Amino acid sequence: MRRGGLVLLLGVAVGVAAHVVYFRLHQPADPGTIDGQLGWMRSELGLSDAQFARIRELHEASSPRLRALAAQVAQMQAEFAAFEDTRRTADRVDFIEFAKFVEVRRNINRACLDSTRRLVQAAASEMTPQQRERYFGIVAVTAPQDSPLTN
Repeated sequence: MRRGGLVLLLGVAVGVAAHVVYFRLHQPADPGTIDGQLGWMRSELGLSDAQFARIRELHEASSPRLRALAAQVAQMQAEFAAFEDTRRTADRVDFIEFAKFVEVRRNINRACLDSTRRLVQAAASEMTPQQRERYFGIVAVTAPQDSPLTN
């Protein structure tokens, strides 16, 4: 009986160890790191190490600009909430200020779209035609007809 219990305990210990090792080896990359955020590109597109390194550099170079734009978007959301709060509580709207707000928001949205397009185009320029086609399908971006990427 004692031997059976020992075998059972050893079997459970080996099973738990195998479980832990398997999931540590198949654990996704940390999404807080750039490698973790771009890991899907490497696996989905079959990027070489050189391609991945260059695309990683492109993302690192554009990161400060994109973070600044994200901060501006957050600020605009807070301002819109303040406009909406004033409208609800005071039943008053400063249409001139709101028009300025809408124009600034439109400019920020345009800058976000332009920055994202430039990053996508730059990343795509590092890929083979097959990888590029798959990438555009994934990110739902179409290259402009006059772009060197479509030639």
